Amino acid sequence: MKKETQELFEAARFPIYFIILIWVIHISKIALDLHITDYGIFPRSVMGIKGIFLAPLIHGDFTHLISNTVPLLVLGLIVFLFYRKVALISFLIIYVTTGLMVWLFSGSMAYHIGASGVVYGLLSFVFWNGIFRRNIKSIVLALVVLVLYSGYFLGLLPDQEGISWESHLFGAIIGIVVSFIFKSTIEEDEVPRPSPWADEDPSAQHYFLPRDAFVYTKAQREALRQAEIQRQLQLKLEAQRRAAADRRIDELGFDPDRVDIA
Repeated sequence: MKKETQELFEAARFPIYFIILIWVIHISKIALDLHITDYGIFPRSVMGIKGIFLAPLIHGDFTHLISNTVPLLVLGLIVFLFYRKVALISFLIIYVTTGLMVWLFSGSMAYHIGASGVVYGLLSFVFWNGIFRRNIKSIVLALVVLVLYSGYFLGLLPDQEGISWESHLFGAIIGIVVSFIFKSTIEEDEVPRPSPWADEDPSAQHYFLPRDAFVYTKAQREALRQAEIQRQLQLKLEAQRRAAADRRIDELGFDPDRVDIA
């Protein structure tokens, strides 16, 4: 139990630190009356390049911040707990590449801010891991996020006023790509374990009931038992006759029943 708790806290460390960072930035913005929206992504402009790295840290209001905080915590915990080997590199690729794609291809000439692109990237990453990896753990996690965040698919629809749907779309696409890239990176709990009965000799098994207990009726089993008794008796009598014949040959020095025909 202590080990599991320690692993949970270690997995939650990075998502919690990231969430604390974006909350500190937002509270500082309000407390100091800072105007930092222009640190977001402005497509295909030199001044908008910095937004690739800073836009996910900036939010418009507390509603926007809270709406990203909860999925960041849940999805971040899932990724860093169950996909430890690739969690950090996957997060960084989703973070940077999503912003880069928005900067390159977004048709909305406005500042794009918020971590929702990262959220969609993590969501897509977890979901598509279930498809690419095809093990029980990944499939269950994919179903969990599908149930929890099925409504997020509406965020991919274009031309939503005041919503950076491009960040959602590119985040989801990058999540698929990252999931595919790391599909062969097997976690420790995904390594196939040999069956504990693999080396067991089937012939050495002992059963409570005979293997043909439900093949024959009671009368048929009794008839087979009597037939087996008769067979064993005949074999015993035949063995006794052969033994008697061998003793007679030994006494006479020849076989009295042997006849040679010329």
